Amino acid sequence: MDLGKVETLVKAQQLRDQFDNLEKHTQWGIDFVEKYTKFVKERSEIEINYAKQIRNLSKKYQPKKNSKEEEENKYSSCRAFLSTLNELNDYAGQHELIAENLTSQIISELTRYTQELKTERKSHFHDGRKAQQHIENSWKQLESSKRRFERDCKEADRAQQYFEKMDADINVTKADVEKRCSHKARQQAQMRHQMAADSKGEYSSYLQKFNQEQNEHYYTLIPHIFQKIQEMEERRIERVGESMKTFAEVDRQVLPIVSKCLDGMTKAAESIEPKSDSKQVVESYKSGFEPPGDVEFEDYGQPMKRTVSESSLSNSRGEAKPEKPSSKSKGKLWPFIKKNKGSGPEDFSHLPPEQRRKKLQAKIDDINKEIQKEMDQKDALTKMKDVYVKNPQMGDPSSVDPRLAEISQTIEKLQFEAQKFEGWLAEVEGRLPVKSDPPRRQSGLYETQNNIQTTVNNCAQDRESSPDGSYTEEQSSETQIKVPSTEFDDEFDDEETLPTIGTCKALYPFEGHNEGTISVAEGELLYVIEEDKGDGWTRVRRNEEEEGYVPTSYVEVFLDTNAKADIFCVHHSVNCSPITAV
Repeated sequence: MDLGKVETLVKAQQLRDQFDNLEKHTQWGIDFVEKYTKFVKERSEIEINYAKQIRNLSKKYQPKKNSKEEEENKYSSCRAFLSTLNELNDYAGQHELIAENLTSQIISELTRYTQELKTERKSHFHDGRKAQQHIENSWKQLESSKRRFERDCKEADRAQQYFEKMDADINVTKADVEKRCSHKARQQAQMRHQMAADSKGEYSSYLQKFNQEQNEHYYTLIPHIFQKIQEMEERRIERVGESMKTFAEVDRQVLPIVSKCLDGMTKAAESIEPKSDSKQVVESYKSGFEPPGDVEFEDYGQPMKRTVSESSLSNSRGEAKPEKPSSKSKGKLWPFIKKNKGSGPEDFSHLPPEQRRKKLQAKIDDINKEIQKEMDQKDALTKMKDVYVKNPQMGDPSSVDPRLAEISQTIEKLQFEAQKFEGWLAEVEGRLPVKSDPPRRQSGLYETQNNIQTTVNNCAQDRESSPDGSYTEEQSSETQIKVPSTEFDDEFDDEETLPTIGTCKALYPFEGHNEGTISVAEGELLYVIEEDKGDGWTRVRRNEEEEGYVPTSYVEVFLDTNAKADIFCVHHSVNCSPITAV
């Protein structure tokens, strides 16, 4: 094998190795782009999940509607916290924006570019292999023509040698045989020489063609393909670099908004006013109670002096009843009265005066808003009806009447409600002739009642507020003493178990929110263990462990005459006559 052939084979092998190395490297480059794309995608998912968690956190601590948390927003610290939650929600939105920009500006672009890169790489290596295959085929043709030329030359030499041998053979004696063989050998030699000449020309032509193609292959085609592959790689590297820069810029773009969110949180924190909040607390829970007066000294050394607070309906009939020891007193100072755990009555009478006034005023404002809303709807419907009257083709005027009637009824109901609450508000604000006792603290369970007329008036007043409104007696024009709502404690266990003096039937349902009271259902039968002492309350028992006070106007009492008389006699140690049942 000559040196030129060896050099050509070495170059072809080196070129083939270069293509293999370049193919591996460019495939690694594509894998790197896909790896970076996956990294950005996972970062985007993290941002989305983080934003979602931040939003859920903000939503979780948002004040609920119609709840106590919503009322607490009047404090500056609560408003600051609400502002912080809103800013945090905007902060989460910026992280969602980061995820969105990463997806649109990097992930989508790199995914599309990776597909283009794969297609371009495949095209370049296809062209390279095609050029390599072409030069190899040209090389094979050259080798084939060369071998053919070599073979024809050898055949021509053998034919020439055979002719010369036949021409010089002395053993052939006959002239015609000699001439015939010599002529045939000469023709064969000439034909072989001609074939060798043709093969030489063909070999020379292929050689010239191969050299030209080889020169074009190594100096034009392959360098051009390598150049394209190099440019493709440079573009890939540049594209990855731009994506990495965009990766940082996406974060940088939201920094001003994030900074504003943080500034908003700081501003909200700086807006907190401790003194203002404390004043709000004072204003919210100011009771309006008058401070109690000094507790009067009760001289038990004078056995016949009784406080009027222990008088009952039987006392008004000339019967005396001894006082309960002061240790059994049910009275409590108003700052220490336990709050009602229920929703309370409609007139908010379970609240302190100032709080009751605020609640009533708020209720009146809400009703007035509803009235105004209904009035606006009524005005709109009235105008619509006028339009229908003037233009019958637009609609039937009578079609509006049912809705107008319904709104009018609603307005009347709301106005009635407003008047009711305004009456209660006027009572609280002192616009009604309400007279209170001097600030004096008695040791008994109930406050002093001046006379039987006052007791009857108070009972009538309770009946006027009965649930079904069945009692409509007007208040007496005489001077009345309004009995403030009494809070009963639950110290029944400290007393002896009282015997039953009768039964009663609940005329209306009553929910005992205050301590010492008991809830009853309409029609329920209960045992009476202590009658009404003139304050409008009767003490009843449901079972051995459940007893308390109910409004006298809410029950129908049936006293056991004999039992009542016996109990009275036992307490007073005197002979008594039977008491007529109430």
